[in-house]
Amino acid sequence: MDERLVQEAIAGNKEAFCKLYGKYKDRLYRYALYRLNDPHDAEDAVSECVVAAWQSIGRLRSAEAFGSWIFRILSNCCASQIKEKINTRGNLERIYDAGPGNSTSDAPSLATELSEALLQLKEDERNIVLLSIVAGLNSSEISGITGISSGSVRSKLSRSLAKMRDFLS
Repeated sequence: MDERLVQEAIAGNKEAFCKLYGKYKDRLYRYALYRLNDPHDAEDAVSECVVAAWQSIGRLRSAEAFGSWIFRILSNCCASQIKEKINTRGNLERIYDAGPGNSTSDAPSLATELSEALLQLKEDERNIVLLSIVAGLNSSEISGITGISSGSVRSKLSRSLAKMRDFLS
């Protein structure tokens, strides 16, 4: 069914594109939220991604690639926001200060603990984990987004998840 919707969206059908967005919006937002650690920035990144996707959907060559294609756009939007924040704030720590939801509770929430575990990873490792776990992409799709071979993606994912498990233990 997604392939039919993608074909209709490529042909310029706004309603089909909106239906596709509806199917992906939660995963797009969760990915952006974990990547940017700020709900407003995540919303901005998803909005920017959706506009860019609509403007360039006519260039999508394969309907089957829609999922990885839209996450590549979102990944680039998130990277642009991170670079902008680094340049304007000059303080990378403020980008990742409290994790998604910015919990103020004394007892650490699961989301806060997971955010802290994610912060133990390098940026490329974090991105691979988020693309796999949150976006639900496979290693070949992640490879297409990151430019890292599928085998390296699988290795990095395995090592990264092990680092997170060790941190959470």
